[in-house]
Amino acid sequence: MIYQEFAHFYDELFDEKLYDRWLNYTVKRIRSNWHVLDLACGTGRLAIRLAHRGYDIDGADLSEDMLTMAEQRARTEHVNVPFIQADMRNLEGLPRYDAISCYDDSLCYLIEQSDLGRAFQSINDHLIPTGVFLFDVITPYQTDTVYPGFMYNYQDEGSAFMWTSYEGEFAAHSVEHELAFFLYNADKDAYDAYSELHQERTYDVETYKQMLANAGFSRILVTTDFGDRPFSNHVKRWMFECHKEIG
Repeated sequence: MIYQEFAHFYDELFDEKLYDRWLNYTVKRIRSNWHVLDLACGTGRLAIRLAHRGYDIDGADLSEDMLTMAEQRARTEHVNVPFIQADMRNLEGLPRYDAISCYDDSLCYLIEQSDLGRAFQSINDHLIPTGVFLFDVITPYQTDTVYPGFMYNYQDEGSAFMWTSYEGEFAAHSVEHELAFFLYNADKDAYDAYSELHQERTYDVETYKQMLANAGFSRILVTTDFGDRPFSNHVKRWMFECHKEIG
């Protein structure tokens, strides 16, 4: 889904302040001596921030290109973070963790509900009996009201990026993102063009809670504004704090 060229654009264009907010949300909910997995870690920005705080942190992502950039960043910042290529629907071979995080609406890219259920179960299976699962998702308000018709354009001397979002036709509360980006190629004195289609899907909060309960989670707390505000339907993002059932 994500190729090397997009990985570089993603890394350059993403608002770093969001990683600080994910960091603050996480450290308020995990202990300093815990072994933590940052799932769908991307280019490693959050995992490396946690490593700088002294956490025993692993990073996992499906994209080899993202992981390559994450490893390069870890070396540059002189931290030791194991980065693992893994599919969140099947974490077989990984150890059990005290906590697992999965942010930036990464779970919304599992557009089949059965795949999301598999991911929840796999995550639960790789937590210790008192483990904590932290994640976020975009809301139906975001997919149904905010995203349709959204456009974003970026250009500098050597590149350009265009992002357009549409209401998804494949499921309720879904969205499609058309991404086009252009990199200047000095050998050709022209731009190389790349394009991708990204699809996301979300659910009402009760569906998430039921799926999490089915996977073995309890004490499910849903907040907004990166944990600073209580639950509301009319927001762009929900934050989930889920505790594994003991027994």
